[in-house]
Amino acid sequence: MVLDLFAGPGGWADPLRRWGIREVGLEWDEWACKTRAAAGLLTVRTDVALYPVRPFVGRTWGVIASPPCQAWSMAGKQLGLLDQPLVHQAVTDLAQGRDTRAKLLTACRDERSLLAAEPMRYLHALNTAGEPEWVAMEEVPHVLPLWRQYAAILRTWGFSVWTGILNAADYGVPQTRRRAILLASRTRAAIPPPPTHAAVTEPETLFGPGREQWVSMAEALGWGATDRPVPTVCAGGPSSGGPEPFPSGSRKALANARDRGTWTQRTPNTGSADAPAPTFTAEAHRWSWSLRSNNQTNATVRRADEPAGTLFFGHRANECVWVAEPLPKETGGGSGVVEPIRITAAEAGLLQSFPAHYPWQGNKGQVFSQIGNAVPPRLAAHLLAPHLGKTLTSDDFTLAA
Repeated sequence: MVLDLFAGPGGWADPLRRWGIREVGLEWDEWACKTRAAAGLLTVRTDVALYPVRPFVGRTWGVIASPPCQAWSMAGKQLGLLDQPLVHQAVTDLAQGRDTRAKLLTACRDERSLLAAEPMRYLHALNTAGEPEWVAMEEVPHVLPLWRQYAAILRTWGFSVWTGILNAADYGVPQTRRRAILLASRTRAAIPPPPTHAAVTEPETLFGPGREQWVSMAEALGWGATDRPVPTVCAGGPSSGGPEPFPSGSRKALANARDRGTWTQRTPNTGSADAPAPTFTAEAHRWSWSLRSNNQTNATVRRADEPAGTLFFGHRANECVWVAEPLPKETGGGSGVVEPIRITAAEAGLLQSFPAHYPWQGNKGQVFSQIGNAVPPRLAAHLLAPHLGKTLTSDDFTLAA
């Protein structure tokens, strides 16, 4: 089996399921477990820090780990950085079979910090049986020094190991999400997967085709029939209840744009059979749309013809919004004011490269939280493919179907 620690809603598991590979996920969050169940994934709802390793010894082929990032990420308080010496000590001790977690935890400023050491507890126990054959781990960039410590230990156990920072956009994810990655193998040289996409399209050379241009938000959301994409406006209401905000005048000027064929829209499954159909303004195609990651002054703002910035949600779920600017008058641009439109959970899932009809469970806030914490399945596929004997190319879109 493949053991998936801190499995989340199934970012790592989605490509494994498609390839017919058995994955067992350990996950604590109730709604992530329900999403995994709806997706047909085998899950043990448990605290990874308390679950015994013994049931997996002698039957584990690969280990995946994406510890919770809130203690380390820019979106949180980053207390994990202050706790880093304690986490390094925990990894050193666990690699030698000494469990000092209880003592170290009392000194941590954020109790979640020590979860980044948990994979070593499993790896040490599995190593006594010559397992696993390979390891893949992912976290926010600040965790890279910890991954390097893991790498040094794994090399003494006979692994080839690579650590570094990868950008999800380089692998066809419509999001410039940078993550610290560890790849290790007992049977092959551990190297990062070759990127399939780049910021600018590369020409073909004697060595083969160049990389394709990064996938834009417009392309991922199915707006690609025009250079004037229109965001989806979901009338289902925000996570806190109440109506979703609409652009000014949208109720009295509805969608001739779709009928005129000026753009096409792929409508994802929002998980609600009685959800209202998306509503559009007649003037929406006269605006240039961008996605703003939050309401901070230094928020990342990306045009719809670019990949999104890193998506993070949690308490900021309702601050990730589509904003509009009128196109130049000479091109028939709009006038007046268009209010910001909150991104929908369905759109966020697509921008994280999950399938359009992924069976998210929970209310909007719970779904947003799952998406923001997940590994993009398309990035996961590229990271896992070499270990599994799979080949992915820029023409392989089966994982985004």
